[in-house]
Parts: sequence; structure tokens; C-alpha cells
Amino acid sequence: MKMSTEKLYYQDSFLHSFSAKVLSCEPQGKSWSVVLDRTAFYPEGGGQPADHGVLGPARVLDVHEKNDVIFHTTDRPVEIGPVSGEIDWARRFDHMQQHSGEHICSGMICQQYQCDNVGFHLGADFVTIDFNASISWEDLLKIEARANEYIYENHPVSIQFHQGPELEKLSYRSKKALDGEVRIVSFPGADCCACCGTHVASSGQVGLIKVLSCQKFRSGVRIEMLCGRRALEYLSNTWAQNRLVAQTLSAKPEATYNAVVKLQHQLAETNFRAARLEEAAFAALAEEYAGKGDVLLFQPPMPPDSVRRLADTVAKNCGGLAAVFAGEDGRLYHYTLVRADGETIAPLVKEMNTVLHGKGGGRNGFAQGSVEARQEETEAFFRKG
Repeated sequence: MKMSTEKLYYQDSFLHSFSAKVLSCEPQGKSWSVVLDRTAFYPEGGGQPADHGVLGPARVLDVHEKNDVIFHTTDRPVEIGPVSGEIDWARRFDHMQQHSGEHICSGMICQQYQCDNVGFHLGADFVTIDFNASISWEDLLKIEARANEYIYENHPVSIQFHQGPELEKLSYRSKKALDGEVRIVSFPGADCCACCGTHVASSGQVGLIKVLSCQKFRSGVRIEMLCGRRALEYLSNTWAQNRLVAQTLSAKPEATYNAVVKLQHQLAETNFRAARLEEAAFAALAEEYAGKGDVLLFQPPMPPDSVRRLADTVAKNCGGLAAVFAGEDGRLYHYTLVRADGETIAPLVKEMNTVLHGKGGGRNGFAQGSVEARQEETEAFFRKG
């Protein structure tokens, strides 16, 4: 006799407490695999993660389905016989909001672009949906506005099973051809789709839809979105961050972009002036070593690009090897080595990195990297060389 599990979540997505009979409980590595005669636990499938919760004294860590039988992975054994189950309702309702919001957006997008939803993943942080059509960010924001309007209108959601001629008359989305009894989820005016997931009872329960990104993916696009409580928390956290930025910039929260652009212009001007001053300072320092051959210099911490420019300037004046180390003694030094004649310094750099615990390299008469050595150790190395 073929075994199957009665799927209570198909009858009522809002059912979170139930009673059942444990038919089997088998060890599975460090966990156990439990089969019930009926369950409200949704198994992973269709892009939606499994429910979590408890079965009697055991925690349900995962749920999956095979050949119409649902297996519950638990952290401890469950006795054969009657048992009570409780799903993690916060997790379940979050999944219902995300999945239902995906239906609304996918239905509207597929209808407008005559395309297909070719991928859906309800992740721990974000929902991603793939479409085989090119969609602009501006058009996606218009769809987001329509989807939220649909939520505000609070349309009822219809979930029914159809088969045979009745199914053939329906126009519904599906990633593959289906036969037999098919579960059809309908968001009237937005979407009609074959789906095995859990959903809200009315569109208003989705609460909110926020699209976060739209990027080219294969022959179409991948969008990232959030719904319900996730969207509210994301927008609340973003607002809190923007408020802090606004306070830092002495700007209104709705004017932070313009304040940042102004700050960027000021920073660019400051960097330009600093570069000119640095160039003059490097030139003056290099003059002190004109014609003196090999030069070893230690400087305060500065960006690697500044170290390179100083070494270039000194090398042109000294006529030999310019070795510039910038950093704090006893900590990491960034270095640049430049030979005025362009001859290779690879052997010297290799030995230096070994002796001074460094890393880096280059080609011909140029090398860059860092060392973890004190100034006196570096000076001793170059005296020896």
C-alpha cells in the first residue's frame, strides 16, 4: 500500500497547531527523520524554504517531501503514536508574505512583458526572481507602484485544485506542462499560477512590496525584492542610517544626496590641492639627494600611490636605487623600490621579502609591497646589500 502524508497546509495556510500520528521515526546521522499521517509543516519546494517548529519534545529543523511522503528532520526522536505539532508562525507568515508578493509582481511583469518567471528563491535575507526579458529600472518601479496599489485594494486570494478539461480552460503560469490534479493560486487581476506554496488569504496581508535591485542576468534580468515585515524593517533601518547621515552632513534627511554630492566636490578640490602640495614637497625632498646614488628613505604613513610617486621622484634625482618605506616603526611598512636605470631588482626584492617578512614584487626596475620589520632591521639589510 502506497504511503502518503495528508497536507494540512494545503487546507489552511494559517494553521499553526495540529495533532497527528507518528508513523515512523528513524535515525539519520545526528538527527531523526519523522513521518506523520498528516502535517501542517510545509516541505522545502518551489523556491520556498521549509517550515520549522516543534513536534512534541523535538525541534523540527527541516522538512522535505519524497513520493508524496513528508519527512520531518528533528533534533531528537519522537515516539510512535499521537503527537502535537506547532510550526514557527513568524517564519511561516514571513514566507507567506514573500511568496505572495512574488506572485503579484511576477504576474504583472509576465503579463506586461509577455515573458516567463524562470527562477525564484526565497532566501533568508532577500527574495530573488529571474525573468527572461529585459526590464528597465524605471519600468520596474512603475510595477512596484501598481503592486502596492493592488495590496491596498485588499483583493481576496483564491486557491483551488483543477484537472482535466476544467484545467485546460484556465490560463495560468507554470514552468512546465502539468497534468492530473493541479493546485492553482489566483490573485485576481494580478496573477494566476500553478503553485504548491503557502500564501496569504488576501493581498492586503502582504503589507508592502519594495524592489531593491534589477540586474542583467543571462538573457533577461534578476530582481531583488522584499515584502511585508521584511520590507518594513529594511526601510526602517535604511531611514535610521539616512537620518544619521543627514545629521552628520547638517542636511535634511530628504536632501542627503545633494549634500553628499557637494561634499564630494569639496573633497575632490581638497585632494587636488593636497596632491599639488605633495608633489612640491616630494620634489624638494628629492633635490637633497641629487646625484647621491642609492637612497633609503623612511616616511610617515602614506597611501601606496604616494610612496610610489616619492620613490619615482627620488630615483630620477639620485641616479641609483630609491627605496622608500612609509609607515610606523614596529608596524607594517609600505615600500616602493625604483632603479633609475630600469635594471631588474627582482633578486633584491625576493631576498628582502624573505629577510624582512614582506610580500610584493614588480618587474624591471620597479617593485611595490610591504614588510613587517623595524627601521633598524631594514637599514641593516640595505647596509649588508
